[in-house]
Amino acid sequence: MPGEHVFRVRSLYRRILQLHRVLPPDLKSLGDQYVKDEFRRHKAVGSEEAQRFLQEWEVYAAVLWQQANESRQQSTEKACFGIALPEEKLNDFRDEQIGQLQELMQEATKPNRQFSITESTKPK
Repeated sequence: MPGEHVFRVRSLYRRILQLHRVLPPDLKSLGDQYVKDEFRRHKAVGSEEAQRFLQEWEVYAAVLWQQANESRQQSTEKACFGIALPEEKLNDFRDEQIGQLQELMQEATKPNRQFSITESTKPK
């Protein structure tokens, strides 16, 4: 049983990181780091919380896979990733999770400065 669980976790982790390759570079970077942190943070949780954690990430992977396929089919339109979080799910979150969600939202909506290009000036 523990071997199956480890295989399921690793497979899901790899699948999510592979799906992130379709995201714009700034969202890919943010998403990859968030996934790594969350999987690391949930390494030692109880079995009930681990099951819920995996189910939520499996839903995320399925939604992202569907949106990536739609994005490929509609290549002329700007890709749109993500879904609205239903209020009933938000009500189930602990205060710590609400804080993480707030930080993630702030990071995701920040102006993209990571890839700004400035003119280089040569010394005279």
